[in-house]
This record gives sequence, C-alpha cells and structure tokens, in this order.
Amino acid sequence: MQKFTVGKNEANQRLDKFLVKYLPEAPKSLIYKMLRKKNITLNGKKSEGSEIISIGDTIESFFSDETFVKLSGSGLAGAAGSNENSSPNVSSGKKTELNKLNPVIVYEDDDIVIVDKPAGMLSQKAVNTDYSVNEWLIDHLLETGSLTKENLKTFKPSICNRLDRNTSGLLICGKSLSGLQTMSEIIRTGHIEKYYVTLAHGKMDKPFKARGILQKDSKQNKSFIKNLSKDDLEANIETDFKPLKVYENATLLEVNLHTGKPHQIRAQLAALGHPIFGDKKYGAEDKGLKYQILQAYRLVFPDIEYLSNGFERLAGKEIVIPYSKLLNDRLNKLENGNSGKSNTSGKQHK
Repeated sequence: MQKFTVGKNEANQRLDKFLVKYLPEAPKSLIYKMLRKKNITLNGKKSEGSEIISIGDTIESFFSDETFVKLSGSGLAGAAGSNENSSPNVSSGKKTELNKLNPVIVYEDDDIVIVDKPAGMLSQKAVNTDYSVNEWLIDHLLETGSLTKENLKTFKPSICNRLDRNTSGLLICGKSLSGLQTMSEIIRTGHIEKYYVTLAHGKMDKPFKARGILQKDSKQNKSFIKNLSKDDLEANIETDFKPLKVYENATLLEVNLHTGKPHQIRAQLAALGHPIFGDKKYGAEDKGLKYQILQAYRLVFPDIEYLSNGFERLAGKEIVIPYSKLLNDRLNKLENGNSGKSNTSGKQHK
C-alpha cells in the first residue's frame, strides 16, 4: 500500500487531475478503473475522481511496489511512504558557465516570488537544454528548502506571466498551487496593472492610446499591426503611452498594457514609426545595443475585491524596480548630447 497526504500544493483540485500527476505513467482509463475497484481511495473511501481534495486528505493506492514505481515513473518509489520534506537538492544541472544570467528577487512570500529578469534570459525554456526563469525558480526553491524533489512529482512552480527573452523586468512566479492559480487569474482577467518603460526613436509629445489588431507571423516570429476599420468591431490590443521625457530624436515612454499579446509594444511602436532602441527585429538598427530597451518596471496589484484565499495582503501593493543599466546608460548619453525636455512629472532615470 502507498499513502499520500495532501499538502497545500496539491489541495483544491480534482482527485483525478492530481492522480494524473501522481501516476504520470498510468493511462487515465487505468486510474478510473482503480478508483472503481477501490484500489485507489480517498480518506479510506471509494471515490469517483471528481472530488476536490483538501489539505490533510489521505490518498491510498494498493499496488505492488514494483507496479507503483512503474506507474509513478522511474525513481519515484520514495513517494510511497509520505510527502514529508527531505533534504533539498539542486535539480537542474542544466546551468553552464556559458549562461550566468540570474533573476533578482524583489519580493517573496509563501506563495509567490517576483523577480527582475535580465535581458537575454528566457522566461521559459524553448528546448531541453535552455536554463530559463522556470528552472532557476525550481533551483531557488530547492536550495532554500521551500520545495523538495518529492514535491515536484505533483506540483511544479512556474512563472505566471512572460517576457520576451530580450525584454527585462518583473515576472511573477507561483511558489504554491494557490499562488500560481491566483496570480494567473488576475493576470488573465487584466486586474493587475503592468507598466513598462522604453526608449523609442522620434518625438512623442503627448500621451496617447493605441488600438489595433495584432497578427502573429509564426515563421518570422514577428507580429504585425492591422489598423482598425469600420468593419472591425473591436481591437485585440490596446496600449497607453505616456511620454516621460522627450529628446531631440528619442522619447522615454511609460507604457501601460491593457492587453498582453506577443510583441505588442514593440509592434505597435514600430507601426507608428517609432521603433524601440535596439529592437533590430522591428527596424531599429542601433549600434552598441545588444538588446531592445524595454523593461517591465512596475506592477500594481488590484483592490481587495479581486483577491481572496489569503491574498488580500497584496491588495493595492505596488512593485517598482529601478531603470535597467541598459536604459540608464543610453539616457546618460542622450543627456550629454541633449538636455531633453520633460513633459511630465513622472519618474526620471536614476
């Protein structure tokens, strides 16, 4: 017999969905058969699989040790006893001397981690050899004892939002299942305010809103903007742009996303004739810039009415990080060549 005690990272999901993760090598048909035959039970009773499991529930399976090891995946036999913490180990082994990029933690509690991702680092891996923020997150939680390898069999912490590889700034990561679910939901529903700062070519003197239809070309990994016409009922992208400082041939902008489509800011500014400094994909050939100057620098959490299950503590919380070195270096060059004209009382470079 194998016994598993449900913890906070397994709770509040259907039993059958948990079992798919707990026994990843078992066909779903076998899982339901074992439930019908009471070879898998919940709190000692027959279950259908649709039950929502809670912290402290016990799930018992009645397999031979050999069968359990096979169904749970090679090397998972240690889960048969319990899900108590064991000594943490760094898991990935994928980080090489060629990839020394690391996010910086700017906020952390029991459920979430908010990090400042450096430009050049992937949010999530594209191929197996990549070391992304997701792999870094798991290594960080293993190293600090917030997670064990046993926990990873039934729950994998993950990022809740994404940034392009060459965009830096704030990423929200879910440490717990509830953290991942809650943050993903407020991002999906647009109840968290996301602000970027960028340096674009040309002058833009007044705040403006840009709307349109974004179309993705997967072959080019590039997005294009289709202007709205009378036949278009509504846009699928909407962005607010606020000039913070205007230079001779450049504008420092704060950008507020109302939607979150791939390359939205980059494609919109390029379509307007104001590509972002360093963004070669969208037409800005700027010498000496390895990455585009685009940074997710500010997050504002929603009012308490949109937060529950213990996340009320985040209501109205604002996370702001300093401008990146890439942005500050270019602003300093602009300042030396042109004093600039400030259009707002907004944040200036530090």
